[in-house]
Amino acid sequence: MAEGSERQEVLIVTGMSGAGRSTAGNALEDLGWYVVDNLPPQMLRPLVELAGRAGSNLPRIAAIVDVRGGRLFSDLAETIEMLSSSSTVRVMFLDATDAALVRRFEQVRRPHPLQGNGTLLDGISEERARMLEIREKSDFVIDTSDLNIHQLATVVTETFAPGGTPGVKTTVMSFGFKYGVPTDADLIVDMRFLPNPFWIPELRSQNGLDDSVRSFVLAQEGAQEFLDAYVRALEPVLAGYQRENKRHATIAVGCTGGKHRSVAAAEELARRLSSLPSVATSVKHRDLGRE
Repeated sequence: MAEGSERQEVLIVTGMSGAGRSTAGNALEDLGWYVVDNLPPQMLRPLVELAGRAGSNLPRIAAIVDVRGGRLFSDLAETIEMLSSSSTVRVMFLDATDAALVRRFEQVRRPHPLQGNGTLLDGISEERARMLEIREKSDFVIDTSDLNIHQLATVVTETFAPGGTPGVKTTVMSFGFKYGVPTDADLIVDMRFLPNPFWIPELRSQNGLDDSVRSFVLAQEGAQEFLDAYVRALEPVLAGYQRENKRHATIAVGCTGGKHRSVAAAEELARRLSSLPSVATSVKHRDLGRE
């Protein structure tokens, strides 16, 4: 790139087939990114170099690559290292549960690209194994299992919109352990050390958004002390995320069913985090109403 020009941003968009790569690409394109779909991995470096010669006209490039790229995973680290001298390179990985992927493939009535003569689940399993290394190296992992295309586009937009509030976009998500731990969680909090309102008849049918449940949960011994200590512990973590250019963090707050303790605690944690500098906080209750 020309001296003094804006440092180029390169985003590698990858993930499981059916997890929403195309939707993410469309959202990035709407934000002004130059998006290239189905890019062979060996073409990534020439593309970035060519765009760099174009100057500031192409300051942000998103390359969508998939498992059919062959040597992507063995060459990725080397490619990123070479490009990082002149560009900011990050990787976004889109994931989803096997059940969600099966449902999506059945809806469009298309085979999995790695299915061959096997079953759809065989193809998904093979792809997941091949994707393991790149998933672990990704800067962003987005679980799209419970997202429709509009919700996924919103997540991508909030994460990559230019000129937004600098800092870490933090999602505090309540969940029930009996439904599984969120796969895209960066940090996990277990609120099962508090008494369960489920066993109190007048609170059983309510949830953590109701004042009576919230007051009960937060009044329990250890609740306030834990939240105080956890917020203090999160301050250097979120500051470190910001220094490392990690713009989105998901804090998963769990209890048994995701209805009482985790919901009340997630709301209170989000309220406290919203007062921290450079932290934009939102709340999601994954399993509320699921029982």
